[in-house]
Amino acid sequence: MFALSGIDSEWCPQDYLDMLKEDETMKESFYITVAIDYCNAEPHIGHAYEKVIADAIVRYKRLRGYDAFYLMGNDEHSTNVWKKAKEVGKSVQEYVDEMAVIFRRAWDALVISYDEHMQTSGERHQQAVVKLIRQIYDAGYICKGQYQGWYCVSCEAFYTEKELVDGKCPVHKRDVEFIEEENYFFKLSAFQEPLLKHIQDHPDFILPEIREREIVNVIKGGLDDVSISRAGQDWGIPVPFEGRDQVVYVWFDALISYISGIGFGSDQEQFEHYWPADVHVIGKDITRFHCIIWPAMLMAADLPLPKTVLGHGFLSLNGERLSKTTGNVIDPLEFCNKFGVDKTRYYLLVAASMGQDGDLSIHGFVQRTNDDLANDLGNLLSRTTAMINKYCNGVVPPPSADEDDGELEAVVTKSLPRFVELMEGYQIDRAIPVAWEVVNAANKYLEDTSPWSLAKDPGRSERLATVLYNVAEGLRIAAVLASPFLVNAPAGIFQQLGVAKRPEDLTWEDTGWGGLTPGSRINRGEPLFPRLDIDEIDIKLPSMSTTEAQTPSRSEPAAKQKAHSGAGQTKEDKGKMIDFETFKSIDIRLATVKSAEPIEGSDRLLKLRVSLGDEERQVVAGIAKHFTPDQLLGKRVVFLANLEPAKIFGVESQGMVLAATDGDDLTLLTVADNLPDGSKIS
Repeated sequence: MFALSGIDSEWCPQDYLDMLKEDETMKESFYITVAIDYCNAEPHIGHAYEKVIADAIVRYKRLRGYDAFYLMGNDEHSTNVWKKAKEVGKSVQEYVDEMAVIFRRAWDALVISYDEHMQTSGERHQQAVVKLIRQIYDAGYICKGQYQGWYCVSCEAFYTEKELVDGKCPVHKRDVEFIEEENYFFKLSAFQEPLLKHIQDHPDFILPEIREREIVNVIKGGLDDVSISRAGQDWGIPVPFEGRDQVVYVWFDALISYISGIGFGSDQEQFEHYWPADVHVIGKDITRFHCIIWPAMLMAADLPLPKTVLGHGFLSLNGERLSKTTGNVIDPLEFCNKFGVDKTRYYLLVAASMGQDGDLSIHGFVQRTNDDLANDLGNLLSRTTAMINKYCNGVVPPPSADEDDGELEAVVTKSLPRFVELMEGYQIDRAIPVAWEVVNAANKYLEDTSPWSLAKDPGRSERLATVLYNVAEGLRIAAVLASPFLVNAPAGIFQQLGVAKRPEDLTWEDTGWGGLTPGSRINRGEPLFPRLDIDEIDIKLPSMSTTEAQTPSRSEPAAKQKAHSGAGQTKEDKGKMIDFETFKSIDIRLATVKSAEPIEGSDRLLKLRVSLGDEERQVVAGIAKHFTPDQLLGKRVVFLANLEPAKIFGVESQGMVLAATDGDDLTLLTVADNLPDGSKIS
């Protein structure tokens, strides 16, 4: 059972109905943005990760009844873009217009439901930049001065001496240039205390908490005034009080897209309707701009601040960070065309815990597709429709109140408020398993009730009808909950169940039990998610080799699952040697067990939640015969943190608690010192 702050584990249906009534007073608008992308190269899967996160959030908000607006776009006034255009022999405007089409093509392939794709070279954006910079100038927070500092060409950012790492850019690890020129400055130093106070007064302003701590430390270390213009360039927006001698610095320009895209400077009514933004979804490497410079700019212009800045982690390919510079990238359009949009979106959403880094691999993709989508969801639909066809002449049967056990309805009732809380907190990677609780419960319900056995007894026809209705209804509600994440599967489920409603017309009321109409005709179709065979995948993706080690899944032998849960090692493994580079890739950390509970149906497995300091992980451990849950609470354990996630007995395991065993007895590796959770063992 999930235990989340603010949610009573014994919620009753009336509690949930009361919560829905409270939602009637919710604000009408919701505004979400993602970082606008440099367009000096085509989009890669890392860009797609951010866009899919935001799309899941905005689809959920629309499901809840919000008037939601999703802004994305391209960051075009950069030196790198100008250089690329010259390199390919095109005018800069021609080049950025062509790149905007390429980016939109990728987002359309992922069925990203954006409302506006901004180009910063557009007239509406330029009007907004001029208006905001004048407001800040008139307020006395912009002045002219001599700039001296270190500049990274790759990220087009200025850095102080203390921000450099071994004299190089902290992001790209490249040499920086020392630049000296007369520029306009924004008096960022004036906002040190106001920023600290705002962060203290608004605990959800920067999420997750680790990003907040990073930003607070930067601010407390002192803020310097920042250059907001560049001299001697003609690609960009001219500083309004300078003429063509200075253009607005690309980062100052780009941040303003969040308000230009909803009408600042061109449509005041629309701007006031949507601003302030409810959430900016951005990568953790650009939090300094979004959590320090951007809110200070808004304070200077006397405009409201965004409610939340959500800093997500990076994706890597088998441990190597995605990078256009190194060529270690995946084309999201190619991936969607090869595997389908739903599989691509789902894997991106479960690839990493929110705010943490995640690692991609072909084996991980195949496993999550086969386990979660093909086995759990797709097979449930196939079995349900097949049995309704066989036992009920292809028509959804009416349930009998006398035969209803209420089991699946109870799962839905308890899952919905937890799903809501997690989605409202932007914890998508934790909300998806809650939605899948309904899927897993329906699969278990089928096994427990055995409709194929009921069908053999004519006297149990009402019980059979009730069981099949309940499973079909649970599947319908699961499709509603999955609709923020999967864009095609819900329509496929509805079509096969005979549900007339289109997914785009769903409302939150459609999560209520009893929405499936008895008498609806089943329309069996092709499998929703055909299983993938790793040996038949021939897509050429950098670093995503099909020769990497297979990760455990429910379909693998028990011995492999046992090894993954930290309960044993084969004789062959004991004699195998590894080189030093392999050893360096192993990430072993200290952790504290925060919760422990049995896994239903297994006498060997426990589900643990462990703290690594900046994050918590769920792990399945085969230690139930050696420890009770109470004995584990508070234990300081040794934890393998970079083991690829695996499903064990239908439960996701995100690492391994290490143990020693001689075959009969088992001892957890524990520590008694006071080092903080997350400390690395080396």
